[in-house]
Amino acid sequence: MRLVVDLNRCQGYAQCAFLAPEVFAMHGDEALMYDPQADDAQREHVLRAANACPVKAITVEADGVAQATARAGASRVG
Repeated sequence: MRLVVDLNRCQGYAQCAFLAPEVFAMHGDEALMYDPQADDAQREHVLRAANACPVKAITVEADGVAQATARAGASRVG
């Protein structure tokens, strides 16, 4: 599973960090860090996080096909 987060859209609401803390984490008040190659075991949490993003900054892809579009923050966790 591949994640793409639009850093220009992310407003730091942190809904993703609450719903998928193994994949997303806030660094400070506004900087989002995430794992762009999240484990498939986290798929359900990641899809919920993407759908919960108020600015739709997160895109989730599996096998090159977009599954959810939301949009959020920066780097890689871990």
